[in-house]
Amino acid sequence: MVKINTCVFISGKGTNLKKLILNSLNYNFPIKIKLIVCSNKYADGLKFAKKWSIPYFIFDNKNTLSEKKVLTQLKNKKINIILLAGYMKILSKRFIRSFGKSILNIHPSLLPKFKGLNTFENILKKQEKKTGCTVHFVTEKLDEGNIILKRSFYIDKKDDVKSLKKKTQNLEYNAFSEAIIKLFR
Repeated sequence: MVKINTCVFISGKGTNLKKLILNSLNYNFPIKIKLIVCSNKYADGLKFAKKWSIPYFIFDNKNTLSEKKVLTQLKNKKINIILLAGYMKILSKRFIRSFGKSILNIHPSLLPKFKGLNTFENILKKQEKKTGCTVHFVTEKLDEGNIILKRSFYIDKKDDVKSLKKKTQNLEYNAFSEAIIKLFR
């Protein structure tokens, strides 16, 4: 099976990254992770890059020079798709246009509801009955791209920000891989 050269962007713990790496090791999974880009040089997720010997790059996306270096890395590694897995920065319009290929994001709400940050706080404030995660294409408008897949659960009256985050992340671990299979197999 020919696998799609993939780059994963992270900012923190890298739990979604770990699941993607493990799935990518399966023969039938359609991607090969060839690069990890991180917005935080202290991110725990970088340990997964080291553990599986995947090259990584620290990306300061406020810096045009750093953006050009990432684009060069993506080109050199022949990357065809970027996965934003807990990447907590907004990619510039210039970066999105310059990459010119598919970028997928996983967002911790049922889009189009609760775009951007403070998702769990906003879900609780609005007293939603149901929430989940959405995998979507990235466009120049924040959390507006075509939706690939959604997974949901009902909110318990006892849920708080911490429990919602944990439940949502547990859904995300499978949802991102399901979306990749849906698109590329």
